[in-house]
Amino acid sequence: MQLNPQAEELNEIIKNSSEAVYDLLSEKGKAIFFPKKGILAQTAEAKGKKINATIGAAIEDDGSPMRLKSIEKEINIEPKNAFPYAPSFGRQDLRERWKEMIYEKNPALKGKEMSLPIVTNALTHGLSMIGYLFVDEGDKIISPDLFWGNYKLVFINGYGAKLNTFRLFKDGGFDANCLRNKLKEERAGKKILLLNFPNNPTGYTLKTEEVKKIVSIIKESADEGNKILVIIDDAYFGLVYENGIEKESIFSYLADIHENVLAVKIDGATKEDYVWGFRVGMITYAIKNSSKEMYAALESKTAGAVRGNISNASNLSQSLVLKAFTSATYPDEKKSKYELLKSRYDEVKKVLEDEKYKEFFRALPYNSGYFMCIKLKEGLDAEKIRQTLLQKYDTGIISMPPIIRIAFSAVAKENIKQLFENIHSACKEAS
Repeated sequence: MQLNPQAEELNEIIKNSSEAVYDLLSEKGKAIFFPKKGILAQTAEAKGKKINATIGAAIEDDGSPMRLKSIEKEINIEPKNAFPYAPSFGRQDLRERWKEMIYEKNPALKGKEMSLPIVTNALTHGLSMIGYLFVDEGDKIISPDLFWGNYKLVFINGYGAKLNTFRLFKDGGFDANCLRNKLKEERAGKKILLLNFPNNPTGYTLKTEEVKKIVSIIKESADEGNKILVIIDDAYFGLVYENGIEKESIFSYLADIHENVLAVKIDGATKEDYVWGFRVGMITYAIKNSSKEMYAALESKTAGAVRGNISNASNLSQSLVLKAFTSATYPDEKKSKYELLKSRYDEVKKVLEDEKYKEFFRALPYNSGYFMCIKLKEGLDAEKIRQTLLQKYDTGIISMPPIIRIAFSAVAKENIKQLFENIHSACKEAS
């Protein structure tokens, strides 16, 4: 396929800075670019002109965005920050603030370079854009065997990839040797690793020593000649409830680990700031010994993929999120919601101290996030338990045989004991 000269220009910048990153790009990733010529360039050149007949939006006679009063009256924000298109890269002020916040939340990143985040339509869209840029049909994506089910739609259905799973847990913790063996499974070359902590569905975050082990394994694999894309799904970042658990993203430690390791942090306001319907996510890149020019080229390719997919994320949502970040009450509000979720987590732990539950199920390791999982004893059917809970106990859970996923984030503390009592009763009926 003949590439557009603008794509070739970006590819040359990337290749000159990092052969590894260039080799990790998919065929679509090599072909994509953000168009700086044509209509977009002409629109940019006309910005600020008295008469501007370029942009594909409607304008009031006073030059403000055209809008309906019935909608405007519901929005306590300037029309210019709500109604017009946002850039495909995302709002510059939000991107800059989010990058600052990544550094603030992850002190181990101090002194390490990374790209400016690109705004996506939340994390699912972010994952899909990384699939577009880096995943070719038939590529294998290494992932723990307990993973968010939507990865299948994103990577398998969307890009023809295969999920190549390894065992997540051994002896109550992360199975590092299983990961090492998976990275060694085939000859050296392109590898894609997908990590998600706090993990959905288990609610498990790595211990600090486990993070060090994983980083060492990835570096060892890169030393052996593998070019590794590490996709870090940080959807539930910050919601860690125990001491000794790593509070920073593993992105912090992979950002400059090796010239053959491209770390991609996918995060956003969705769960961190409790705005699920706003759909504001971020993609951020880091690799050892990169250049500003290469990061800019990756940002342009990512923005090109966004433009060709959804054009841009919601301007209103981005504005509202940014407004929260600049609010004096924001830190206290975040702390309050964290404490509420932690109180529910603590209640789950307290309730499960009762030995009677072990007759029918046991908890998988959990310490963070929105979820925890229980594994049913052999012979119990998770789907039948789910149906019984719906029909007889007015209770909903997620069946993932032989596991049941429980979103304690969505259950009032006062109802948590009853939740487990209901599960216990349903198991007793089925045994």
